[in-house]
Amino acid sequence: MGFFSRIFKMDASPESPTLLPVDSAGQDELQLDSASAEAILAELDIDTAIAAHENWKLRLQNYLDGKSTEDLKPEVVCLDDRCDLGKWLHGPGKMRLGAYPAFSILIARHKYFHVQASSVVALAQAGENDKARQTLGTSYRHGSNQVVLLLKELKRGLGR
Repeated sequence: MGFFSRIFKMDASPESPTLLPVDSAGQDELQLDSASAEAILAELDIDTAIAAHENWKLRLQNYLDGKSTEDLKPEVVCLDDRCDLGKWLHGPGKMRLGAYPAFSILIARHKYFHVQASSVVALAQAGENDKARQTLGTSYRHGSNQVVLLLKELKRGLGR
C-alpha cells in the first residue's frame, strides 16, 4: 500500500470508509531501501514528534485557563520550522522525501497547525477567550489531528 495512501484513497461508502490501496507505481509509494528508512527513523523520532504536537493542546488549554507560566508569542508560535519536527521537515526530511506529493501535504498541514496554535494565543492575548477556545476546539484540533495522522502514516510507510 502506498505511502499516505490510506488517508487519500477511501471507499465512497460513508457507513464504512474502508481504505483502498493505490497502484504500487503511484507517486506516493514510499520506495526506500531499509537503510534509507532506518536513516529517517534515526533522524526523526516520530513517536516523540507526535507526543510533542499532542502536548500543544494541553499547553494552550493551560494558557487559556491562566495556569501557564509560558510566555507564548503568536509571531513565534506560528513558525513551523522552529520545533524539532519542523526542523526535520524543512531540512533532512525535505532532502529525503521532498519528491513525494504526500510530503508536501505534511509540510502544509504542519504549517496550518502552527498558524492555528498562534491564532489561539493571539485571540487569548486580545482578550477574546471565547474565540480562542472555539479555535482550539475546531481548526486547531483539526490541524493537530491531521499532523498526527500523517506522522502515523509516515511511520507505517517506513515499516515501523
